[in-house]
Amino acid sequence: MDKYQEQPHLLDRHLEGMMNSLLEIVRDSGSPPPLVHLAFKFLYIITKVRGYKRFLPLFPHEVRDLQPVLDMLAKQNPKDTETWETRYMLLLWLSMICLIPFDLARFDGNLVSVEGQARQPTMDRILDIAKCYLVVSDKARDAAAVLVSKFIVRPDVRQSRMADFLDWVLSMLSKSSSQTMEGTVIVNGMLQALAQLFKHGKREDCLPYAATVLECLDNCKLSESNQMVLRKLGMKLVQRLGLTFVKPKVAKWRYQRGRRSLAANLQAQGAAVQNQKREAAAAAAAAEAEDDEEYDIPGEIENVVEQLLVGLKDKDTIVRWSAAKGIGRITGRLPKELADDVIGSLLDCFSFQETDNAWHGGCLALAELGRRGLLLPSRISDVVPVMLKALTYDEKRGACSVGSNVRDAACYVCWAFARAYEPAELIPFINHISSALVIAAVFDRDVNCRRAASGTFPHGIDILTAADYFAVGNRVNCYLTISVYIAGFSEYTQPMIDHLVNMKINHWDSVIRELATKALHNITPQAPEYMANVVLPRLLPLSVGSDLHTRHGAILACAEITHALCKLAQENNRSVTYYFSEQSLEGLKQIHQEVCSHRSVFNLECCMIFNKDWQLRQLFSSCAKRGWQWLINDSLRHLTLVSSAARQHIKESAVSALAALCNEFYINERGEADPALQDELVTQYVSELQNSEEMIRCGFSRALGALPRFLLKGRLQQVLEGLKKVTVISPEDVSFAEARRDALIAIAKVCQTAGVKGDGSQQEYVCRENVDQIYATLLTGVTDYTTDSRGDVGGWVREAAMTSLMEVTLLLVQKEAELIHANICKQIMCWLAQQSAEKIDKFRAHAGSVFLTLLHFDHPPVPHIPHREELERIFPRWEKDTLNWNAASEAFPRITQLLGLPAYQYHVLLGLSVSVGGLTETTVRAHSSLFDYMKKIQSDPSALEGFCETLLRVFEDNLRNDRVSVPLLTMLDQLLANGCFDMFTEQENHPFPVKLFTLCKEEIKRSKDIRKLRSSIGVFCGLIQFQGDMREKVFFQLFLLLCHPFPIIRKTTASQVYEMLLTYSDVVDAAVMEQVMAILSDTNWEAELPVVRERRNCLCDLLKVPRPQLVAKVRWECAPGVLCSWRCP
Repeated sequence: MDKYQEQPHLLDRHLEGMMNSLLEIVRDSGSPPPLVHLAFKFLYIITKVRGYKRFLPLFPHEVRDLQPVLDMLAKQNPKDTETWETRYMLLLWLSMICLIPFDLARFDGNLVSVEGQARQPTMDRILDIAKCYLVVSDKARDAAAVLVSKFIVRPDVRQSRMADFLDWVLSMLSKSSSQTMEGTVIVNGMLQALAQLFKHGKREDCLPYAATVLECLDNCKLSESNQMVLRKLGMKLVQRLGLTFVKPKVAKWRYQRGRRSLAANLQAQGAAVQNQKREAAAAAAAAEAEDDEEYDIPGEIENVVEQLLVGLKDKDTIVRWSAAKGIGRITGRLPKELADDVIGSLLDCFSFQETDNAWHGGCLALAELGRRGLLLPSRISDVVPVMLKALTYDEKRGACSVGSNVRDAACYVCWAFARAYEPAELIPFINHISSALVIAAVFDRDVNCRRAASGTFPHGIDILTAADYFAVGNRVNCYLTISVYIAGFSEYTQPMIDHLVNMKINHWDSVIRELATKALHNITPQAPEYMANVVLPRLLPLSVGSDLHTRHGAILACAEITHALCKLAQENNRSVTYYFSEQSLEGLKQIHQEVCSHRSVFNLECCMIFNKDWQLRQLFSSCAKRGWQWLINDSLRHLTLVSSAARQHIKESAVSALAALCNEFYINERGEADPALQDELVTQYVSELQNSEEMIRCGFSRALGALPRFLLKGRLQQVLEGLKKVTVISPEDVSFAEARRDALIAIAKVCQTAGVKGDGSQQEYVCRENVDQIYATLLTGVTDYTTDSRGDVGGWVREAAMTSLMEVTLLLVQKEAELIHANICKQIMCWLAQQSAEKIDKFRAHAGSVFLTLLHFDHPPVPHIPHREELERIFPRWEKDTLNWNAASEAFPRITQLLGLPAYQYHVLLGLSVSVGGLTETTVRAHSSLFDYMKKIQSDPSALEGFCETLLRVFEDNLRNDRVSVPLLTMLDQLLANGCFDMFTEQENHPFPVKLFTLCKEEIKRSKDIRKLRSSIGVFCGLIQFQGDMREKVFFQLFLLLCHPFPIIRKTTASQVYEMLLTYSDVVDAAVMEQVMAILSDTNWEAELPVVRERRNCLCDLLKVPRPQLVAKVRWECAPGVLCSWRCP
């Protein structure tokens, strides 16, 4: 049924067939109860998709169905949570059977049963069933309310049972409290029953009880309940009581446009239409005088309308929507004067003292009134200003805003008005409404509001082609592309600009503010004079105001508009100051001084945009450069004051502004820098690199990377040395990973700016004298594995180092490739290969991308890449952009092939050791890829020997380095367990297991790392398979671990030794095997050490292994009178 959820009407032609098939099972007396319930469950699913109202008439409702359905309901347990679908469908079926046109007393016959006891009349049975299920908490309660609405309105039941039933309902309402769970269930059922009854019952039947029900409802005070469903049901009942109080009558005074039939409207043309309008107007005028006399409005209507108006302000949408529909229905039955009073009260909801709930409910009610023709043209002038305010309603609440539902409902009001009124009625307001809708369609923050607003307006076909339902789904596209197209229509240009300036540049969301200023930049060519003469003078005072949001948006807007006006002047061969008045120029020049006086870092990044373009910079005199320089430096010094999210953006803006400022003001006619200024600037920035604040190091590192070439000339080595010091890890700044990252990025930028000249000076170029130093610094960054509370922060440094290595290498390749030594190229490729084999997807993908970029670069090719031909075979050129390095299943099968290349074997194995022995999902992929490689080299003794030598070298080089050694032990355990070294098991005292045993023993010496110790146990157990003196040493080491101070280590050792002896049974004499296994399995290895040591010694004796001896601790004592720093007793 899921596929029919969107278009359930497609089921209509099949509903009857499906129902009959399932009811056949129900009617079959031989069907077991579970099968009957299953049939009803399927019926419920169909009903849920299509809706019970459409499904209900299809139920068979013959006389013969009454008794069986009543009997089935009598057998049901109302508290059974497994069969509620059965009860729900039976009650719906019974509600349809109740419509049979026969007096129910005819079915009673003789009310005395065979046993002589009185039987209950059918009418009472049905009523008791309804009462029973009105107080349950499951879906059957809804069906019981439907049953009541069909049953009570029967003529025979109405006469004899309706008054008693209403008394029972009202008494239940009075006794129940909506504050308790049980009371809520009962109140819910009673309200549903009353609402359904007053909906389906005849007015003359329900009117005598309406006032009593309304009074009881008032006493319940449902508006104070915290249960949304109860408030909605209360609102539904109130409006139906109101409809009961007034006669069902179509208001003759309502506004009518055309006919109900579209075909009739299309056939009536020209004069016929005008005649019909005149006739309708005359008829309405004639009937209006006599119309008022026909109304009989009881006093309760005032109470009903008041409750509905209060319901429009409810906190839940469904309650407000129910109240709005009630307002529309009841107003249609009131005389013109009273209806106008209702509209007047409704307009009071649109006050800025009211909440967004009142605005939303008011919009829904206005749309209902307009749709029904109850809002006369004389009121449009009062409603349109309110509607325009609602289209831009947005209230800040904490970190977000409310009002999107109000704006959405306001679009619904516009939709209703467009279909309710003749065009002539809306002509005076069409420009305001269409502009507001276009603005909402393009500039609203929420996609549902943009889509709701994309309706019909002047130039509608052209605009809707560009701003259709899907196009307005992308907010950036709306602001930067669609808005420019729509602004080309003169009716919308100025309103769009005014809206951006008045509503969007001061928006609470910084993304909206930035998009709004970019939109102003793009729209400026459509109205340059208006921007220069009206908008810019309005923005300048806002740019130095007290509100941070407004100040931020105004400064950005000034910058974007100024930038656009300068470009426009240049395109028209005019002076850059052509569009600016003297006051505007002075205001722009003084902005940075005002911002600096406030010392708000939030605004510092705003001013950087002024230095983006040379036309803008020409507006500022050189006397302002000191102020701008101070502003940039102050921004970089105070990065710690802003959030981490904004920090990067501010840093990039400051760096961009610095480059622009230097290129504009710090260069003379000869293309050189003033020596004094250069010395001051470079020295100051280099000194800041040793600041104790990490963010200051970050900012000034990036600033040095942005300096133009003329400022680096003669100072290149000083800059490189300063940046190199930042990349060095010392105990004081070990956690300054972001500073090291930015320094490595800056080194690459400095190299690109300075250029390459092999025999040049190291103070000016990247040359033979400094290229090795540069590469050494960058390669050091690839080895940064620093971790802190944030995780692997060294990954940021490694990522930056890899990028910088690529940029510097490609720079040298394209300029002077001979500066790249073979040894350097080998190191770069090997380190990249290692990073490509590690476990973190993001860094593996970046390393793989850089690796393939260098491998396949051919303008010209990178020289000295080891095993280039083999690499190009493993990584074909066509896979450069398609290979998914993030997917371990794609990356590791390729990377493990590099183990067969001697130059890469060490580094790839080092990377794989961490991945295979890690704890992530990557482990599985790396594990299988490594084993596949090991299977391939089993038949090649020299390849296996080389792999083992490399493996031992990796272990030896990383001894006591837990980042590598712990996962390496895990990997060794897996390799030994999978028989990857079976070739060596036949040889006695093979060097590989001997050296491996020695390294493992050294690794765990005095270690208290549980994970490391447990991994080593597996390695020792795996080494037992090798012949020679190794076995005794292994047993000795394992027996030492059997008496380890940590109980978990003793227990793990015993367990793994037991498994080892089962696997390698030939290592123990069969005569003692059973006894050894018994000791291992029966001993409590978590007991006290003396007990455990005794059992361990028994094992030593059985296996003829020397007993480990306790070593007495050396006790040092100081001579009398000697001052000693040791705490001797």
